[in-house]
Amino acid sequence: MTRTSIAQVAGVVFGRRRERVNVETSAPRRDTSAGRPSAGRPGKARWRWARRLLVAVAAFAVTATLFSLIYNAATAGRAREPAGLRFVTADGIRTRYRQWGGGDGPPVVLVHGFAESADTFDPLGRALAGRRRVYALDLTGWGYSRREGPYDADHQAAQVLGFLDALRLDHVTLVGHSTGAAVVAAATLRSPDRISRLVFLDGDGLNTGAGAGATGLQTALPPPYRTTLLRLAVRSDWLIRRIYESNCGPGCPRLDRAGVDQWRRPLQVAGAEDGIWHMTSIVGLPATRVAALAGVPISKAVVFGSADDVFARSSPYETAKRIGAPAPVLIPGARHLSFISNPGQVASAITGGGG
Repeated sequence: MTRTSIAQVAGVVFGRRRERVNVETSAPRRDTSAGRPSAGRPGKARWRWARRLLVAVAAFAVTATLFSLIYNAATAGRAREPAGLRFVTADGIRTRYRQWGGGDGPPVVLVHGFAESADTFDPLGRALAGRRRVYALDLTGWGYSRREGPYDADHQAAQVLGFLDALRLDHVTLVGHSTGAAVVAAATLRSPDRISRLVFLDGDGLNTGAGAGATGLQTALPPPYRTTLLRLAVRSDWLIRRIYESNCGPGCPRLDRAGVDQWRRPLQVAGAEDGIWHMTSIVGLPATRVAALAGVPISKAVVFGSADDVFARSSPYETAKRIGAPAPVLIPGARHLSFISNPGQVASAITGGGG
């Protein structure tokens, strides 16, 4: 073996030995604590995530509040009442009303429901106008009448009776739609001698049913946010049309821009928002008070759309039995706004087929 070969072999051998020594000396010392959890680490991780979440929530709250305040300030202007409205003072309340027809038949007074107005009754008013004087008023809290609480059935019933006084109406056919059924029920119980016929239209008059779970509206959200949400909803053409179509069905005419404004503007006039926030519940009466109508000796009728999904399918029959009315009249295919989709049929049911 040559010197060169010996040197090469020695280099390889001693080089490997040095590598082994280097590897052995550079190997990390075994951590005797391995396998044991480090005290406090999971808690610190959870706290970091909680802190990040709190920061994100706080940032969102600040952003939402700023948006709400800026949006509310930008939309603070209130709508004006349309020109040419008619008003009377009813039970001390400046009350807006509409009138159709001029026949010599018994007068008909139409009382609207939640979020409606006298304008809602235009198709029905025209259908009834052939032989009747027809009136519709804006209940306080809605439409263009002055807002004056409390917004309950008894207060609004007093307004209705004051309306009869102001226009010198007696022996009227009194029609209440939806929650308006409770108002006409309370008015009839208070002054039965002034009512010749009582009609519940798409409503049962109770403080349950369509109104169940609606209490506490004014405390659902703090003021800046609830105002923002209400204005966003009211300013949405799509949402107004969607609610209308859902309650009216395919038989109703589509809302054009003027139709949307007819539903929207009463919610944008001065005092409208404040009135809504002071409504503590949907208007209704206890079942015992509604049942007291069975003892009132006047003509009665219950009229419902057959496809009304606001109330249970049994509601028309139960309501007729409760107030002492004949079997209910069901308008085929109609939903909750039956008087818009089928005004002629509803008019005939209101008058008892007598015109």
